[in-house]
Amino acid sequence: MLSKKLEDALNEQINKEFYSAYLYLSMAAYCEAESLPGFAIWMRLQAQEELGHAMRFFDHVNERGGRVVLKAIEMPPPVWKSPLEMFEQVLEHEQKVTGMINQLYELALNENDYATQMELQWFITEQVEEEDSAGQVVDQLKMVGDQPMGLLMLDKQLGERRAATGGEEGTD
Repeated sequence: MLSKKLEDALNEQINKEFYSAYLYLSMAAYCEAESLPGFAIWMRLQAQEELGHAMRFFDHVNERGGRVVLKAIEMPPPVWKSPLEMFEQVLEHEQKVTGMINQLYELALNENDYATQMELQWFITEQVEEEDSAGQVVDQLKMVGDQPMGLLMLDKQLGERRAATGGEEGTD
């Protein structure tokens, strides 16, 4: 059984995961408008992953006898100055999510909730992958600079990303 404190925190995390999906969908729309279909594919897949993360928390709350309470989702920004600025925001956002997951883990420790600690281990590992993936794209965009051909090559590369299979959401 979840403590009320942990149940409330997990419900807040569900909202943040849905916001993450909205953010990545907004970024996908921006990429489509900027004629960067590969970037848009990457962002759409990222949005799907975030929906999977929200549902994983959703299921955990229900399985532990808690009550899921859905709240309004904040509107994400609609435009960015450049793909680099957008991916810098992706990295910053994932670092923020890592902090939230770490706080949840600390709360689960304090509440002696071993099942939630085990569930959060998966998210801790996932966040290492998320930050690494976003950081690599930021580095590549910095290397590309103002070179259109490099941006097109990176767009093609990002468009080759495929959805994770096997039931676990993860980056490719």
